[in-house]
Amino acid sequence: MVNPTTAGKFIVIEGLEGAGKSSAIALVREFLTQLNDAEPVCTREPGGTPTAEKIRALVKNVSDDDPLCDEAECLLMYAARAQLVANVIKPALANGQWVLGDRHNLSSLAYQGGGRGLLPLVQAVSRATLGDFAPDLTLYLDIPPQLGLTRAADRGALDRIEQQAIDFFERARETYLTLANADENIEIIDASQPMAKVHQDILAVLKSRLTA
Repeated sequence: MVNPTTAGKFIVIEGLEGAGKSSAIALVREFLTQLNDAEPVCTREPGGTPTAEKIRALVKNVSDDDPLCDEAECLLMYAARAQLVANVIKPALANGQWVLGDRHNLSSLAYQGGGRGLLPLVQAVSRATLGDFAPDLTLYLDIPPQLGLTRAADRGALDRIEQQAIDFFERARETYLTLANADENIEIIDASQPMAKVHQDILAVLKSRLTA
């Protein structure tokens, strides 16, 4: 292919439930492996470290007799993210490795910020935990919530967050789009298209943004 840069880069895949993140991640992973002749470090959020995975379990499967309040959900997401960034992502980048993330900070801005209506809290905690750290490139897979949730339901049982009301996801999508349109490092991909076309669009962005 082309000669990759020597410095590691952080690439993130974002999107609502059912947007096709899993297949997109597999595609991007293969592209980056060919580009750099080395597999990227792959992460997921929340999760990615032993401590962060325990937090993921708390967020995904909360007992009905102790429901997770919105503010606690937000803080737990950032606790897991801080662990992942400090112990996996930044060390990998410093070592010249590329990192491919399944979600990152944009998810919290959209879900907890837009969906839960906690944007001031999310922004404050983001600044406190991440500072100016951000992905080099984010691919946001945009899909209407109803279509995405239908796809997600076809995969099997929905988790706690996937079971939220449709207006929660409408607010999250609106926030995603607002933030994506304001950030040159976020590319919007129409994920409602057939998968072959979605993958074609993803590859076009990767070639444009990551190769000389």
